[in-house]
Amino acid sequence: MSSYLPTLKQLQYLVALKEQGHFGKAAEACFVTQSTLSAGIRELESLIGVTLVERTRRVVRFTALGDRIVEKAHRVLREAEELAAIAEASGKPLTGELRMSVIPTIAPFLLPRLLPRLRADRPELKLYLREETSQAAIESLRHGNVDCVLLALPFPTGELDSEILFEDRLYVAFPRDDPTNPPEWIKPGMIDESKLLLLEDGHCLKDHALAACNRPDLRASATMMGTSLHTLIQMVDNGLGVTMIPEMAIAGGILDHTRITARPLKSDRSARDIALVWRRNSPREKEFHMLAEILRDAAAKSCRLPEAA
Repeated sequence: MSSYLPTLKQLQYLVALKEQGHFGKAAEACFVTQSTLSAGIRELESLIGVTLVERTRRVVRFTALGDRIVEKAHRVLREAEELAAIAEASGKPLTGELRMSVIPTIAPFLLPRLLPRLRADRPELKLYLREETSQAAIESLRHGNVDCVLLALPFPTGELDSEILFEDRLYVAFPRDDPTNPPEWIKPGMIDESKLLLLEDGHCLKDHALAACNRPDLRASATMMGTSLHTLIQMVDNGLGVTMIPEMAIAGGILDHTRITARPLKSDRSARDIALVWRRNSPREKEFHMLAEILRDAAAKSCRLPEAA
């Protein structure tokens, strides 16, 4: 075995450059100077005897081999972090740093209840959160940028482990008195596709809503898209159409101070499953199951409407 091996620091520099696409931004992400990062990557190239990055004044372009090395570097860095996690997990669980991605249709409704409890019950846990759409969150997990992801299923997660926390029902939200005397449940066939407002592509809730209706025509018919649930609610409140929102958002007060009525959707797939997802064979698996139980308990107190509790 060669005694000249790449260092973890060099691999971190390379991965950061790939993610940022700019030497200066990569250096900031690594908390080093640009010259230090550039020198580290040149040392790596000299060590393995190949060019990984083509440098021009305007563009940073990775070679084909450079891209392959970056993929390997992701795995090496992730496994190095897991080595440290093994030692940490052997002591007191749910202590130290934990990085979690949360999708936007969950974060503002569950986290306000969760975070105070974690601070009180697990004061030695440093939870770092990032809000990302489902696909971006799964990629962050696979690349080792986060330790776990809080998202909604069904969603393709591949070779990852997960624990379902609870079921989150979907509701149809429409302007008050339009229609008058609405039924207690809304069937998919009652939804006027010309008035349907959906989240833009990239949000899994959009796919969950369409699947719940089992009407492919709605995807093509929906002419207005929102960037967030709060945007959709403002649109509905101004009489621009109807939308579908999860129960946790209603329980979290998203309809407060609006003139909107919501009724549960009645269909075979009228709910999404909220789940915690992590890398298979993670040394912190036991901790993730513990965190899942805390999340489940927090949700029971904040994400359910009284009649559904």
